[in-house]
Amino acid sequence: MGMIDGLPPLREVIRAHDLVAKRQLGQNFLLDLNLTAKIARLAGDLSTCDVLEVGPGPGGLTRGLLVEGARRVLAIEKDQRCIAALEEIAAAYPGRLTILNADALQVDVSKYLTPPVRVVANLPYNVGTELLVRWLTPANWPPFWQSLTLMFQKEVAERIVAKTRTENYGRLALLAQWRCDPRIVMTLPPEAFTPAPKVHSAVVHLTRLDQPRYPANEAMLARVTTMAFGQRRKMLRSSLKALRPDIEAKLREVGIDPTARAEEIGLDKFCALSLILQ
Repeated sequence: MGMIDGLPPLREVIRAHDLVAKRQLGQNFLLDLNLTAKIARLAGDLSTCDVLEVGPGPGGLTRGLLVEGARRVLAIEKDQRCIAALEEIAAAYPGRLTILNADALQVDVSKYLTPPVRVVANLPYNVGTELLVRWLTPANWPPFWQSLTLMFQKEVAERIVAKTRTENYGRLALLAQWRCDPRIVMTLPPEAFTPAPKVHSAVVHLTRLDQPRYPANEAMLARVTTMAFGQRRKMLRSSLKALRPDIEAKLREVGIDPTARAEEIGLDKFCALSLILQ
């Protein structure tokens, strides 16, 4: 575990502040500072960006972001126990680290960040997907961020980048790929973390598109995909029949076989369907 700055190794920080990871907070600390610096580099050039980090814990990734030249980092940490360790990092990087002891689900980050903004985080497992969905569904598009570089459980990462006719393909893939270019850029084994989770993890980098990939009615797209994948073993003529009585005709109108199942249908077809059903 190499050193990337003049601050103590993370194991010493954790010991000094008695930071035992809490399962109820979804915490798994990444202690290898070479790995955290690598994740920071995967986010791209940070020198002209503000960076939002959620769930920094003892600050391993925070240090990576600052070492790799982030203009400024906003770190939102719910766990009061971690704040003192983060304040030590802030003292070592004057004016470049702002710490909020808060729940990221409750914070309006826009008042703390100056564009351009990148989001880079080892997200707490218990809120990671919810935060991603919120970042992908703002009231107005494009959103406040340019890119998201996020750590998830590997199975969640695979759902984000999944293609049609695969078991991981579903609403999360459609939502991410409608407005972004997502790709898995790194995988990590359980032993990279303390405590070691039961599953592998992966970093997903999502670059936003200025406009959605295909025209669609957002509300109807959400409704259609929820119904279709909520009963993914059913034919679409059955899973979507509650939408309207002529659903089979509407499916055919956009080139969808009414006997097809949700996992067989690409994003372009779902978007087209949302427009004629709006």
